[in-house]
Amino acid sequence: MAADISGSGGNGKIIQSVSRWCFGGLSLDELCIEVKKIGLVGLDLLGPNDWDTVRKHGLICTMASGIGNIPDGFNRIENHDELVQEAENMIPLVASAGFPNLITFSGNRNGISDDDGLANCVKGLKRIMPIAEKYKVTICMELLNSKRDHRDYQCDSTAWGAEVVKAVGSERFKLLYDIYHMQIMEGDICATIRENIQYIGHFHTGGNPGRNEIDDTQEIYYPRVMREIANSGYDGFVAHEFIPRRDPLTSLREAYRICNV
Repeated sequence: MAADISGSGGNGKIIQSVSRWCFGGLSLDELCIEVKKIGLVGLDLLGPNDWDTVRKHGLICTMASGIGNIPDGFNRIENHDELVQEAENMIPLVASAGFPNLITFSGNRNGISDDDGLANCVKGLKRIMPIAEKYKVTICMELLNSKRDHRDYQCDSTAWGAEVVKAVGSERFKLLYDIYHMQIMEGDICATIRENIQYIGHFHTGGNPGRNEIDDTQEIYYPRVMREIANSGYDGFVAHEFIPRRDPLTSLREAYRICNV
């Protein structure tokens, strides 16, 4: 018998959005119209060229793109000047658009130890905290799995990411906790979220295996995870980042119901 993962169905505590890249079969206008109907507040991982479209539909970009990329991040000193320049360009734009968050990455190890990579990330991120604090934009470093999808990526554990947040020491630097990626790397999702919620500024969903729908075909029980997030007092966004295997809007509506706790 399939598990009941229907969620509460009401107006819950979880503020939901969706990652644009997962729904490429729809134009941005089409996706925005449907997102609005479902009850989501915005879209993740958009650059400035898409922001006017999102705002036209009364939505926001819940996580903007624009500082570095997955393999080339703050863990290498030689990347810092370019990343700082990108941040100095992007942060005022994000703020002027009225958006809250901007994504960044640790980068791949490429032989750098975890201790040295952490120290390098802290050194580079501290250079951009004054402008992030001035404009009240939160920089979020994404946690990704290095086991299957992003081999050699350095920010691949909550503990390592939390140490970066603590060492940077700014309310404007947090982690993007991707539930799919951390299920692969660590499991123990609910306890980890509970113990580290003060370091988390954003969440992504996704079913494991396959990063597909978050229904009963996969191993993460999302209603329980969402209740943990809701009970923590977290007031940020949970963005759906799964790759639909069926009608995408049916899957997105179901994901909204599941997480609406």
